[in-house]
Amino acid sequence: MEVIFMVKKKTAPKKKATKPVKKAAKVTIIKPASKKKTAKQEKVNTAVYVNGNLMGFHPDGAGLAGRLREKRRMNELNYEVNVFYNDRTNEVFINTDAGRVRKPYVVIEEGKSRLTPEVLNRVRSGALSWEHLVKMGVIEYLDAEEEENSLIALSEEEISSNHTHFEVLPSTIFGVTSSVLPYPEHNSAPRITMACSMAKQSLGLYAVNFNHRFDTRAYVMYYPQNPLVSTDLYKTLNMKKKAAGQNFVVAITAYKGYNMGDGTVVNRNAIDRGLGRAMMLKTYDSEERLYPGGQRDKIEIPTPDVVGYRGDEPYRFLDEDGIIYPESQLTGKEVLVGKTSPPRFLEEISVFGVVEEKKRESSLSLKSGDTGAVDAVMVTEAPSGNRLVKIKIRTPKIPEVGDKFASRHGQKGVIGLLLKQEDMPFTKDGIVPDLILNPHAIPSRMTAGHLLETLGGKASALGGKLMDGTAFSGNTREDYVKVLKEQGFNEEGEEWLYDGITGQKIKVKLFIGPVYYQRLHHLVSNKMHVRSRGPVQLLTLQPTEGRAREGGLRFGEMERDCLIGYGASMVIRERLLEESDKTIQLVCNKCGMFAYKDQIKNKQICPLCEGADISPIEMSYAFKLLLGEIRSMFIFPRIILKDKA
Repeated sequence: MEVIFMVKKKTAPKKKATKPVKKAAKVTIIKPASKKKTAKQEKVNTAVYVNGNLMGFHPDGAGLAGRLREKRRMNELNYEVNVFYNDRTNEVFINTDAGRVRKPYVVIEEGKSRLTPEVLNRVRSGALSWEHLVKMGVIEYLDAEEEENSLIALSEEEISSNHTHFEVLPSTIFGVTSSVLPYPEHNSAPRITMACSMAKQSLGLYAVNFNHRFDTRAYVMYYPQNPLVSTDLYKTLNMKKKAAGQNFVVAITAYKGYNMGDGTVVNRNAIDRGLGRAMMLKTYDSEERLYPGGQRDKIEIPTPDVVGYRGDEPYRFLDEDGIIYPESQLTGKEVLVGKTSPPRFLEEISVFGVVEEKKRESSLSLKSGDTGAVDAVMVTEAPSGNRLVKIKIRTPKIPEVGDKFASRHGQKGVIGLLLKQEDMPFTKDGIVPDLILNPHAIPSRMTAGHLLETLGGKASALGGKLMDGTAFSGNTREDYVKVLKEQGFNEEGEEWLYDGITGQKIKVKLFIGPVYYQRLHHLVSNKMHVRSRGPVQLLTLQPTEGRAREGGLRFGEMERDCLIGYGASMVIRERLLEESDKTIQLVCNKCGMFAYKDQIKNKQICPLCEGADISPIEMSYAFKLLLGEIRSMFIFPRIILKDKA
């Protein structure tokens, strides 16, 4: 019985996609499953699945898979079809569904590549395109399953009679982000993973029309640069138009303990000249909402008779329409959009029958800790049809102690010291490093790629051309050594440096050269948080949590354990009681129940025994809540009081 496989190609119309597939599949005969089949026949025949559905059985699964692949290479079967023969379970899987990750390879037949010199010359001349190569069967796409039936050579030189394919480019074994990193094959795997994560956190030029956009939060680097050592994919993706880093001159040495561990020493004068400087753009928005009773918010400058009026100072930058004007310099909790709202509840009619509508103050103001200038103001209409105002705040972010930087090899670190240029070490040519990296960061992490990039960056700067750091096929150490020798430099990239403070020659040569460094968005100014007093939670009366809510710093169980071990009992009392949720509760001396004060009778009463023998007790409000929860489970906890001995 003939079974027709119908493969639908997404991009093409229905008829065009299925016709050639039907034609190619008709040559294959598949016997459907039968109840009369013997156990012996079941073992011999190969189960055939299309997109996970059992279609029937075939006497020769390996031959079927081979013929279908041949039809695909002859362009009789859609190039998106993949065939996998599992010899262990004797099953054939034909996949045509969407969502598979597929990768192109050059086809090898009988130990010879189908990408012959003649074909290659026609590609170079422009006579053949990539699509032509796919239709000719020179290139074919394999999915994860069909790759299991293949033996893939990394390069053409490795091809043997057993190989079925070879990589178009050896570097394509990496993903998009990894392929942008130079020399990943010289680094340990965890460092490449970390470098990929940090490349996504780098501050750069995310969009060329950033000044017209109102993104919630965005960063723009002042002077993004093209790396001196880049990769093929970096150029293919045109990443230089979206650069996210700068070429730092990096010296590898220790400096008086300020770059211990992952710390780095950075040239303060270089930062003053714009090194690593970025701009943060943050958008605030406010809308005139419509309420069910027909009432609505109004954008205006609130007047003193409004409930919640903040005084004259916060409204000083507002224009006549209640919206802040551009280029206002903001430092505190200034109001950006003045807004008044109708009361939450309907007003009652007074004795004289007059209803006085009291408006609430609901202005949009700058969050605590934020500073900057108003970059742009946009007045528009929200999807709901209400008036919407968006305010973009511009804040310069100058590198400071604690800000995070990273190379493209997972070598991350924070600034430990900003050192004046005259105190930095310098070469005989007067070159002063922008950043000093600790030598211990290299050997234990096995990031030889970092050293190779330093050498490449130096050769690039001296030779006057960009270098290639593509995995497996980029410039080698020998290429860099040749350039450095020609320019009269040490072939290892080392130079004599002189101490900036004493002027004396440093005893050993130091490894120095340009490395592409990224500034990451973990900025001290966005994380800096301190509080002496502030808001508390409504339920527990403890300080709120988080920088955004002006919260306190958590003093947890482990911190408490340290103080217990140290014997600092009064510090524990201060942190966990005095500075937290201290409260005074009335407790009945007779029954141990919480009492209350009757404001009308002006006396303290116990609700349980109605006694008047009551004492004020100092306790944590969280403890009072705990006792309340225990009572809710029908357990009566009593507080037994007695005088101190």
